[in-house]
Amino acid sequence: MLSTYAFSRSLTSILRLLLLVKLVLLLEGLAFAQSTAVEHPKITGYVGILHPLVSFSEGQVTTNFKNYYQVGFPIGLNLWKSEKVGFSAEFVPFIRAESGQSRMSNFLFHPGALLRFHKGYVIALRAAFETSGRYGFTPVLSKTVIKKESHGYFVALPLPLRFGNNHGVAFTPGFQFGINF
Repeated sequence: MLSTYAFSRSLTSILRLLLLVKLVLLLEGLAFAQSTAVEHPKITGYVGILHPLVSFSEGQVTTNFKNYYQVGFPIGLNLWKSEKVGFSAEFVPFIRAESGQSRMSNFLFHPGALLRFHKGYVIALRAAFETSGRYGFTPVLSKTVIKKESHGYFVALPLPLRFGNNHGVAFTPGFQFGINF
């Protein structure tokens, strides 16, 4: 059973992360330059680092960075059909370091639809298929926070929900940042 203290600590960590994301998004006005019109379809790509923060499953809370460290390295291609709608294919190898050893622990195939909103916010609605035998979906909110002529820097908040492989449902919010081009 999840203790009130553990839940409170996890909730506090999530709220701190959301506050950080909000701060970065508030600073967006300082980082954006005017963009020029682009013809579609358009292909873009990105690479990043994904840090799962905390996992909620079967009444237990497990935090990354405590007894182990897990990190993902997302690589993706986006095909924008228009300025507002696109398709994305993401591939994410995960590395897990624990007890002085590290290994590739999982590989995630993450296809999905992209929806761009006002001020450059993008919501990705992704299906998830993992080599661990788990599957599910992941809504992701992302925002380019620094835009250069040939690339940009983004932050994202993935909210994965996983099922299958004789395990309970798991919800594992994370923090992702990277470079898009």
